[in-house]
Amino acid sequence: MSVDFKTKQLEFTRYIRDPAINPAPADVKTERMAMYRELIFNNIEGFLAGNFPVIRKILDDRQWFELTQDFFSKHRSKTPYFSEIAEEFLDYLENERANPSDYPFLLELAHYEWVEMALSIAKEDIKPNQQPSESLLKHTVKLSPLAWPLVYQFPVQLISPEYLPLEPPGQPTCLIAYRDQDDEVKFIEINPMTYRLLEVVLEHVQIITEDCLNQVAQESHHPNPDLIITGGLQILKDLAEKNVISVCGTG
Repeated sequence: MSVDFKTKQLEFTRYIRDPAINPAPADVKTERMAMYRELIFNNIEGFLAGNFPVIRKILDDRQWFELTQDFFSKHRSKTPYFSEIAEEFLDYLENERANPSDYPFLLELAHYEWVEMALSIAKEDIKPNQQPSESLLKHTVKLSPLAWPLVYQFPVQLISPEYLPLEPPGQPTCLIAYRDQDDEVKFIEINPMTYRLLEVVLEHVQIITEDCLNQVAQESHHPNPDLIITGGLQILKDLAEKNVISVCGTG
């Protein structure tokens, strides 16, 4: 008797994804199907727990199982690589998840946790700055490919089982995530002006430091723009020492 392989495959995978609503293939032993289901689901669940440890910690076992099962059953991943499952989980949270009982910061927290993993495996590399930071004003600078400015409504870096905000604070949280020379991923909380400086650098691909500072000072409408320029220059010097920004040639 001929078997339609595609039909049989769909029957098999539908049960694996959600055995609660899909019958097991009639010609495969129940115990074997349960083993397949457990093996595949546990691999996905374990990978998500390892990449989103704070989310796992703030949810109880039932909430975590329901979340991972919902992702497992509904989301159609575009990649076969385990290292990209975390990004697929983000896509699911942003575009498919619809549970009003979820914490309002869930997507932002997931993105924050994903950043650490994504930066740790990023293939880009950087060379330490050779130019002294004292001469930064007349040099062009660019943002390191291993440095990502981030802005969130919630203070995601503070979220824990003891701190679960239901409303965002009045001011957004600005961070810079970067991978250092020892390949360690670090996060720095920054103020909105620093975020804007990095945003301007990123917008221009590379820009003379003085021009960047003048633009931000002008945008700020501060009564004493020299204060913005002086403060901004020191900030960029500090970030250059961490190789968050790369110092290029003179302008």
